[in-house]
Amino acid sequence: MPRRLSLAMALGLLVLGTGLVFMLTMAVGAVRIPPATLLAALLDPAAETLEAGIVWNLRLPRTLLAGLVGAVLGLSGAVMQGLFRNPLADPGLLGVSAGGALGAVGMIVVGLALIPSPLRPYAVAGAAFLAALAATVVVLRLATVGGRVHVASMLLAGIVMNAFAAAGTSAFVFAASDMQLRDVMFWTMGSFSGASWGRLGAAVVAALPLLAAAPFLARGLDALILGEREALTLGIGLEAMKRLAVLMVALAVGGAVAAAGMIGFVGIIAPHLVRLAGGSRHRWVLPAAALTGAMLMMAADAFARVAVSPAELPIGLVSALLGAPMFLWLLLRQRAALEGA
Repeated sequence: MPRRLSLAMALGLLVLGTGLVFMLTMAVGAVRIPPATLLAALLDPAAETLEAGIVWNLRLPRTLLAGLVGAVLGLSGAVMQGLFRNPLADPGLLGVSAGGALGAVGMIVVGLALIPSPLRPYAVAGAAFLAALAATVVVLRLATVGGRVHVASMLLAGIVMNAFAAAGTSAFVFAASDMQLRDVMFWTMGSFSGASWGRLGAAVVAALPLLAAAPFLARGLDALILGEREALTLGIGLEAMKRLAVLMVALAVGGAVAAAGMIGFVGIIAPHLVRLAGGSRHRWVLPAAALTGAMLMMAADAFARVAVSPAELPIGLVSALLGAPMFLWLLLRQRAALEGA
């Protein structure tokens, strides 16, 4: 972190930036809302105006959900990169996102007909969430040998889970009808178009354990950079930390997938950007990655809504369009640094 900035000041600037991106995202769309009108609508939920209805029924839950999903993905990516000691790690590495997509697509294609009508509005999101958790439990079980979680084995198990989930999803897509394919696209490409206060609340509940525990993971992740043996000598309970971190990431990302489908790159890009800006101490990286992820996701959602208005781009497509060039720039920057060393 730049020496002239304290941790509190740097995080304060990120909070301010997140607030500005939030207001911008709330203002743009098919109906442009001027800043003064937007602020008045936010301060008066009972106002009977068109702008107030748009803000409270459409824009606010959607923007908050986008910010929450971005924060979860950014924070989860930072945790996974610290846990694996690999800057290319992200939440999708464990098969969480792919498992969630498999559960959702399977429910859409073959499961909804078996579900009672009152439960159908919740069935697909519920299946995505449960499948994401199940994928994580399987990966964690495969990586546990003699009571110890082996990070290398977890990586390999995650690759296998991703391949299995992708194959299963492709099989369901092949068997889907034209009408089902439209719903399948939501889960495989991501979208915030189905945002609601109920969906936001469920995502908040899933994300809370990770958000609350993140400050307590920082010391252990810092110690893990030195190696597992050195971390043990510092009194870090590594096995408990590994299991706790993986399960909380799975819970939070499972909730994000259930709310918005599969979204890539945020979990890799956000931690990279904050490390470039302020170093690798996790007491800085974890909160900064969450705030950066929230900003990236809200900005991507705003772009998705206005780029081809009145239509809407899938958020997964936007995150890939924005994230891939940024990731390429990071790789080229790292390559240049290695060549100059």
